[in-house]
Amino acid sequence: MTTTEFSSGHISGHISGHIVSVRGLTKAYGGRTVVDHLDLDVAPGEVLGLIGANGAGKTTTVEILQGLRRPDSGVVQVLGLDPLRDADRLRPMIGSQLQDSGLPDRLKVREAIRLFSGPDAVDAEELLERFGLAHRRNYAFGTMSGGERQRLFLVLALLNRPRLVILDELTQGLDPAARREVWSSVTRLRDAGTTVLLVTHELDEAEELCDRVVAMRAGRVLDVGTPAELVARHAAAATVRFGLPAGRPARDFAALHDLSGVVDVVRTGDQVAVVGNRSTIAHVGAWLVGRGPIPADLRVEAPDLEDALLALLEGPTDQKEAA
Repeated sequence: MTTTEFSSGHISGHISGHIVSVRGLTKAYGGRTVVDHLDLDVAPGEVLGLIGANGAGKTTTVEILQGLRRPDSGVVQVLGLDPLRDADRLRPMIGSQLQDSGLPDRLKVREAIRLFSGPDAVDAEELLERFGLAHRRNYAFGTMSGGERQRLFLVLALLNRPRLVILDELTQGLDPAARREVWSSVTRLRDAGTTVLLVTHELDEAEELCDRVVAMRAGRVLDVGTPAELVARHAAAATVRFGLPAGRPARDFAALHDLSGVVDVVRTGDQVAVVGNRSTIAHVGAWLVGRGPIPADLRVEAPDLEDALLALLEGPTDQKEAA
């Protein structure tokens, strides 16, 4: 079955209520499968992140959702429409910033606004104010900073009142301050109820912005959940490290084994590492406070989404779960 050969009844119960619904999506190039029977749902008003290593199939997936590529097989609906068959109807309802987005250097902001505005465009001045670009309306694209350019792409993506915004590597190559500016802009989108599909290699970005994330490898879904859920499932271990205070015998620290959540206590010379779940951090901290003074070299290593993704990518290939 191709994407142009379905009706909503074929996947009843999955389409209902979803902005995007995909079942069994497959795409190959030159005999190499880059999207492999992918299932995906995006709910109204959520920021959903696609994460994974290069070649995971993330960009190909969003290009298919926009009708830029033809899938080999599977069922795809975006806002209840087929991205290929209903391209003309769907285009005004999707705003996008793709990985290779760019504008001519001499094109001014106000000219870009005019170029991209459709018949039902929102008030561009309000958008420029909202994204901190009103003072740049007469500036050429080539004179803008990286953060300003990305915020302009967000303005252009929102001009025609889209119901879905697709962002692919939005902050790639930006300095930390510019990244934070763009993150704030995406947060404002979420707060306004806009549905966002975000493709990113920046896992701190996914943790900051996404309601749910889809971890992919080789075109397949490995797991889906909130960033916290993926961390809890795949990278739950936390470590608290500190040095033994002078004059305190090592046996005084034997009680660490009995603290809630502790899995192991490792001593290397005068250094102690307590390994356990996230609650271990609080219990070890309280234990140290009760026996003060607090070691000056106290260090906490808490798991994050990067740890979870690395664990998933290193795991067996049969970890795929439905989105």
